[in-house]
Amino acid sequence: MLTPNVNLNGATVLVTGAAGFIGCNLVKELLNTVENINIVGFDSVNDYYDVSIKEYRLAELDKLAAEKSGSSWTFVKGNLADKALIDSLFEKYHFSVVVNLAAQAGVRYSITNPGAYIEANVVGFFNILEACRNYPVEHLVYASSSSVYGSNKKIPYSTEDKVDNPVSLYAATKKSNELMAHAYSKLYNIPSTGLRFFTVYGPAGRPDMAYFGFTNKLIRGQTIEIFNYGNCKRDFTYVDDIVEGVKRVMTAAPEKKNGEDGLPVPPYRVYNIGNNNPENLLDFVQILSEELVAAKVLPEDFDFEAHKKLVPMQPGDVPVTFADVSDLERDFGFKPQTSLREGLRRFAQWYHEFYQK
Repeated sequence: MLTPNVNLNGATVLVTGAAGFIGCNLVKELLNTVENINIVGFDSVNDYYDVSIKEYRLAELDKLAAEKSGSSWTFVKGNLADKALIDSLFEKYHFSVVVNLAAQAGVRYSITNPGAYIEANVVGFFNILEACRNYPVEHLVYASSSSVYGSNKKIPYSTEDKVDNPVSLYAATKKSNELMAHAYSKLYNIPSTGLRFFTVYGPAGRPDMAYFGFTNKLIRGQTIEIFNYGNCKRDFTYVDDIVEGVKRVMTAAPEKKNGEDGLPVPPYRVYNIGNNNPENLLDFVQILSEELVAAKVLPEDFDFEAHKKLVPMQPGDVPVTFADVSDLERDFGFKPQTSLREGLRRFAQWYHEFYQK
């Protein structure tokens, strides 16, 4: 177990992507559990998916922050590629911890809109690194992705594996983030930790993710497409488990130390955060359908078989994702626990409340 060396109590923290799925849930968790924390949230609130969900998340944060005396929540809308804006925030707030969750997400969108990924994921992350160099922070934590494993045949995926064969531009940008962070850790002694997230899901999630998109289609009576003829497995990870992992990692920055040559050893780490339990897509759809009926999102007599279509694999996709989280467990005494049924139940209940009441 690592000994915590970053005190979040009274700290000033930057969370980019704060209107996003993971970012919003992280801010909620920090406001609920950390004393006198000052959080600056940053997000472009772009229209890659339904902006009303992002606005809903931000409204939830405003409401929660109003109840937390001693802590503060400030939201800044802007583009991560705007270097002057990023620098001005660092100069004004002098952050102790930065959590970079802002990114252009999605594998398939990267095939049709590659420029959005270079701007947000490469230029934007470069601006964060430069700001951390010029306005030193105690710890930079940033989102990577399970997609960096590409078409690796060895499973479960370990952070010790080579990840040199991305199968999408999205994956390539996430791998580049890890390389850039390593270089800046080496050159400027910036403590940084990359987190490879595995298929995150839950209430108020991303509508472009399978469970959400399937639900939207089913309530309209449309057919859902299950890729690779159902022979895909995904390590579905409930958002609360992701957030708990991020919060623990925030408090333990890699130690600064010099090597035998007298030069800094990069204070740099990477972890997987996944459920360590891949689920077959057909089983996933079955559980989702049962929970949608139980939450009254769909009628009890809904004919799922008539609304399912098995189709080939999509470009950029991989057949299996499976996280080895032994190093996360070793260093933080934590591994994701939420079962797929429990997580999808909470999603279905939220969906009914948000869209159908």
